[in-house]
Amino acid sequence: MEILIKASQLILSLSILIILHELGHFIPAKLFKTKVEKFYLFFDWKFSLWKYKRGETEYGIGWIPLGGYVKIAGMIDESMDKEQMKLPPQPWEFRSKPAWQRLIIMIGGVTVNVLLAIAIYIGILFYYGEEVLPNANLTYGISCDSLALEMGLRNGDKIVSVEGKEVESFKKVSLEIIMNEARTVQVMRDGNIENINIPSGFIGKLIKQPNDFIMPRFPFVIEDFGEASPAKAAGILKNDKIIGINEQKMNYFDEFRAEIQKHKNQTVIVKVLRNGEKLSLPVKVNEQGFIGVVPKSLDKFLKIEEKQYSFFEAIPAGTKKAFTTVSDYVGQFKLIFNSEVQGYKQLGGFITFGKVFAPEWDWMRFWNLTAFFSVALAVMNLLPIPALDGGHVLFLLIEMITGRKLPEKFLEYAQTVGMILLLALLLFANGNDIFRLFQ
Repeated sequence: MEILIKASQLILSLSILIILHELGHFIPAKLFKTKVEKFYLFFDWKFSLWKYKRGETEYGIGWIPLGGYVKIAGMIDESMDKEQMKLPPQPWEFRSKPAWQRLIIMIGGVTVNVLLAIAIYIGILFYYGEEVLPNANLTYGISCDSLALEMGLRNGDKIVSVEGKEVESFKKVSLEIIMNEARTVQVMRDGNIENINIPSGFIGKLIKQPNDFIMPRFPFVIEDFGEASPAKAAGILKNDKIIGINEQKMNYFDEFRAEIQKHKNQTVIVKVLRNGEKLSLPVKVNEQGFIGVVPKSLDKFLKIEEKQYSFFEAIPAGTKKAFTTVSDYVGQFKLIFNSEVQGYKQLGGFITFGKVFAPEWDWMRFWNLTAFFSVALAVMNLLPIPALDGGHVLFLLIEMITGRKLPEKFLEYAQTVGMILLLALLLFANGNDIFRLFQ
């Protein structure tokens, strides 16, 4: 069921993005009286799942979920309709329109993707508001996974800055390290500012798991119990604070989580603080290394700032967030070609995209991801690669500067090369997904 829910969210998100992207080409084409022969969600090689013709345009849904397209008459595109291109140009064809009109038609899809991201972020901020955990509010510092420890961080550190630049929001720490290819992080440790030198090759490792790199540290107070909880059976109560296991003292949840895993299928003495009184209770740890307890959430211990936006406040805030996302995505894109980071190894296909969705319908997460994917689609489509919008735009700009059209044969060959490159990229990205399944 979890896989089905994630797949459904992925398909819905991609369908929204594809339809609106292609609509961005369709609308200006129609405005400039250019014939649009097909408007398709997904590709319909050999046959389509559904189709309907209205006027001069056939609308349909293909069976290959790798994108979508509008087939504009007189344009060298993925349809590779060479027979039409052999005929004399007609006034309603793409190739007969002025270069500035063709340019507007080609950038229409990217424009709509950016506008969609802006609209979604405005809606999210207006409807949900925004929660931010400032770095300064991490009272107990951070808890580190093995990667953070390898970097030189320690449990309880408080992140002060990255490369000497203060990072206000905790969730942006990883992004700042990655984006700046940082070599140093400054932390507060035992009351002193220390400079942590990031090891060579670390950024490439961090890209694999940026969300689990460091987490906020907080005390372990019982919120609830799982089904057939050994802790509940042993007499532990809600609101008890766990302060130790056997002779091991502890104050924080991450310390407990690490220690309890060492005692699978054993009985341990769990020490708790209840109404100022210290108690020691024997608890049987199950074979997974758990005792069936749920800790109180982070916001019970740390001040998370919440901001609500009116509709008119959400407009500039959502617009800024969209363009910040564009800037961050472009910045991360360069890491693909970095020989040290080797970001190309983290490229993913449909499995990677599907995994980022929640295992249940979480509309806030869904719309956030859809906005991000819309930005990614816009940036990717602007790459100057034949077969992408950016390739067509590049050729049109050359034509507008030189005053001469590029030969149609050249455009055909370029389109073929571009399609081969995109297919290779698609196979590589999905191949990475499959390879990671067996690691």
